[in-house]
Amino acid sequence: MSSIAFFGAIEIGLIYGIVAFGVFITYRMLDFPDLSVESTFPLGGAIAAALVLSGWDPWTATAIAFIGGGIAGMLTAFLSVHCGILNLLAGILTMIAGYSINIRIMGRPNISLLGEANFFAPFTDSGISSFYAQPLVIGVICLLLMALLVWFLLSEVGLALRATGQNPRMLRAQGGNTVAYVYCGVIVSNALVALGGALFTHANGFADVTSGIGTIVFGLAAVILGKTILPGEKIWVMLLACLVGAVLYRLFVALILSSGVFGFYASDLNLMTALLVILALVAPTLRRRWKQRQAAA
Repeated sequence: MSSIAFFGAIEIGLIYGIVAFGVFITYRMLDFPDLSVESTFPLGGAIAAALVLSGWDPWTATAIAFIGGGIAGMLTAFLSVHCGILNLLAGILTMIAGYSINIRIMGRPNISLLGEANFFAPFTDSGISSFYAQPLVIGVICLLLMALLVWFLLSEVGLALRATGQNPRMLRAQGGNTVAYVYCGVIVSNALVALGGALFTHANGFADVTSGIGTIVFGLAAVILGKTILPGEKIWVMLLACLVGAVLYRLFVALILSSGVFGFYASDLNLMTALLVILALVAPTLRRRWKQRQAAA
C-alpha cells in the first residue's frame, strides 16, 4: 500500500470516527437504531458545499452544516417521540425525505468544490502537504470532540441520557424527562454525523447525494470493531474505541483493495464490511468459549 493510500485511509477513517461518535450515542447510549444518518451525512456535505459556492467562509459553512444535522435529528426524534412512530421507521422516513432535501440544497445530485477555498486552506496554504495536513487537522478535531463528549456524557445531562437508554422507566419514576433526553441524544448524534459529512466534502472536493450510502454500516462497524479491540466500560475508552475502530476499518479496506488479496474489488466493499462486523461480533463469544474450555481442562 502506497503512502498516499495509507494517509488517505487514515484521513477517511478519522472522518468516519466522528460519524462513529454519533452512531455510538444513539446505538450504545440511547438504544435508538437511527438510520437517518444515511441522509444526514450527505446533508452536512450538501450544506457546506452550497454555502462555500455562495461565497461563505468554509469554517462558517461547516458550523452551519453541524446545525443542519442537528435539525435533521430533531425531526427523527419528533417522529419517534411525538408521532408514536417506531424509532427505526422514523429514521428511515427522515432518510428518505433527506435524499430529496439534499438535492434541493445543492440544486443537482452532486457539485464540485475544485478551485474553491476549503476547511483546510489555512493549513495547506502554509506549505504543508494536504496528505499530512488534512489527517492531522481532522485528528485534532476528533480528539477535541472526544474530550467534549466525555465531559458531556459524564455530566448530569449525560448521565440522564445514558439512563434513558438503559432504564427509561426508572428515570421517569424519579421525575426525569426521557423525551428531552431522547431529543438531546438524537440531535447531538446527527449533528456529529453531518459534521463528518462536511469534513468529507472539504477533504475530497465534492458533495454527492449518494455519499451517505452505507454510513450506518460503517459507523456500526467502527463501534463494534472498536469495542472488540478495546473492551471497557469507561466513557473515554468507549469513545477511543470508536475512533480506533474507524481508522482500523478504513486501513483494512485500503489494504485489501490495494493488494488484491483474496480477489476483492471495490464493488466488494459492503461484503467486506459485513464480514468484518460478523467477525467482530462473533470474536468475543469465541474468546469466552475458548477461555471456558481452557478453565475446564
